[in-house]
Amino acid sequence: MDTVRIGIIGLGNMGTSHASYLFQNKIEGAIIGAFLEERSGRVAELQRHFDGIPLFTDEDAFFRSGLFDAVLIATPHYSHPRLAQKAFAEGYHVLCEKPAGVFTSEVREMNEAAAESGLVFSLMYNQRTKPIYQTLRKLIHDGELGSIRRMNWIITNWYRSQSYYDSSNWRATWAGEGGGVLINQCPHQLDLWGWLLQMEPKRLRGFCSFGKYRDIEVEDEVTAYLEYETGATGVFITTTAEAPGTNRLEVTGTKGKVVIENEELTFWQLETEEPAFNQSYKGGFGSPNSQLIPIEVKEDATDHEGITQNFVNAIRSGEPLLAPGKEGIYGLTLSNAMQLSTWIDDWVSFPLDESLYEKELSKRIQQSQGKNHATETTLDVSGSH
Repeated sequence: MDTVRIGIIGLGNMGTSHASYLFQNKIEGAIIGAFLEERSGRVAELQRHFDGIPLFTDEDAFFRSGLFDAVLIATPHYSHPRLAQKAFAEGYHVLCEKPAGVFTSEVREMNEAAAESGLVFSLMYNQRTKPIYQTLRKLIHDGELGSIRRMNWIITNWYRSQSYYDSSNWRATWAGEGGGVLINQCPHQLDLWGWLLQMEPKRLRGFCSFGKYRDIEVEDEVTAYLEYETGATGVFITTTAEAPGTNRLEVTGTKGKVVIENEELTFWQLETEEPAFNQSYKGGFGSPNSQLIPIEVKEDATDHEGITQNFVNAIRSGEPLLAPGKEGIYGLTLSNAMQLSTWIDDWVSFPLDESLYEKELSKRIQQSQGKNHATETTLDVSGSH
């Protein structure tokens, strides 16, 4: 296939951003085939900005049009699995915005549909394009840190004001979004957490605060503690209400430690692996000597455009996917577990009890007050991650 025609579903904040770089021909081998936007109030504006692009307000007519080879799904979260499965059934490749969905069971079905179709399925985990995380992943998997003992991530620079939450009625409600910072902002870090470690926790204890700092139903502050079969532990802390925010990741192993902060990676390597030092050292006070290992990381991440280009290349030439759709269930499982642990006020073990999570979330969906005061507003996402 020489040119991949992409149909974009949902022209809100992210959908409009994706449409813009595709419209500007920034993705080699790809063009926009059509739009699907069901909100009638957006039609005139989209036609003005994207002159000549066919625009549908009816889903079935869009899928029947034959104007595209692949779809990019950028709708609210609950609709992702259904739309993806419909696209696979119709023979279209799928690139889906994060998260893959809200319920892990639906995402599992989404993955099964993708596997049965044999079509390309990717997720918009653009943080995977960042060389700094790719470098850390290689250090871990090459054994440069030894056996991983601890990973801590403080990610509090996802600041969101009340005006952000008020920009749409579906935002930050159980019925419209299924969660807050864990389901909307931190899917990126939860994805990287699993992508870096390649391990599922043994159990997790989550502490979520709901509407603590903003007039919303869902979580806006989270602290979680994770334990692994290997003995490794982890702490994950996030909020959308802290300024200035912090983004600090620490990974410690038996051979050393890596810290990523302020877009810099610092790697200390022990001269003697910690267990061996501990066994042989007889001096009482003292610790293993370490040396700072210089690692130059060129920050040339391709971000959202990089994931889209990779998706297009996979269709055209079979290039391996950087963010395969099947991996979307991993970060979502962590998110679900952190919420569930808070709701039941107890540890959550893995594999996750999906039916219990769905039961608890359904209770909150039924009790959701929603909101009727929001004015639908399309925001500029250039200042986000």
